[in-house]
Amino acid sequence: MNEYITALREKSIEASKASDKLYMEIQTKAKQYEIPPQNAVVDRVWKAIPGYNGLKVNVEASYKNMKKDGIFDERKLVYQQVPPAVHLEDLPPAAIYRGNPEKPMVAFLINVAWGNEYIPKMLEILKKYHVQATFFLEGRWVKNYPDMAKMIVDAGQEIGNHSYSHPDLKTMSNEAIRRELEKTNEVIEATTGVKCKWFAPPSGSYRDDVVKIAYDLRMRTIMWSVDTIDWQKPSPSVIVERVTSKLHPGAMILMHPTLSTAEALEPLIIAIQQKYEIGNVSMLLDEKRIVKK
Repeated sequence: MNEYITALREKSIEASKASDKLYMEIQTKAKQYEIPPQNAVVDRVWKAIPGYNGLKVNVEASYKNMKKDGIFDERKLVYQQVPPAVHLEDLPPAAIYRGNPEKPMVAFLINVAWGNEYIPKMLEILKKYHVQATFFLEGRWVKNYPDMAKMIVDAGQEIGNHSYSHPDLKTMSNEAIRRELEKTNEVIEATTGVKCKWFAPPSGSYRDDVVKIAYDLRMRTIMWSVDTIDWQKPSPSVIVERVTSKLHPGAMILMHPTLSTAEALEPLIIAIQQKYEIGNVSMLLDEKRIVKK
């Protein structure tokens, strides 16, 4: 009997909605506010590009939000995210140079094989501005400075593989490439407990075999779309100008622990955060859409 009454009540609610002008208006207008999801693709120029969630109006929730006032208000629309059909993990092995061009976020990539003296200051600044970056660590460096590697992880920063001895992987045999990557994964996991899912080739030098070997080891190969060129020891203001002039949605910004970068980091974060969110590689490549409140 209770089930029968519940069913009647639900039918009555649905019938009143169907005749409710506000509900019908939301239903009719919903389409114009929707954004289709974008599939992950392998681009001819940019190689692998992650997908990005679309948005769909939740008619029921939007109706509840507007029912009290009884009038349509686009500010009270409630959205739900719609995932793409093709994800980054569905793509064949290919390097990644940037995030989705629609995502208002950038990522900091910090390659570490030296520069210990500047890392604590950089971690302090990242913490101050609630910024998560991805530190790509050379395996040999981790072996020599395990406490520094742990400090980076303890600071909530993401860790990636940057080879063991910083060779030119492009010129090496497949067997030697695999050894470099495996050895680094082993020392990073033994030291920090982190399993790497991102790999950055030293000096950005790679061939297709390098990307495939990293993929076999369950890592995607990460490149960059904006370079600080901080190894040339420019002034901090030059680094800030160099990055902000080339900034774009989905940018992956390459840097190292140098004095110039340590001094440029705070003004750089302040400048970028006026326009974009800053995240690590995992956050940037995630399909979740950033919705402005």
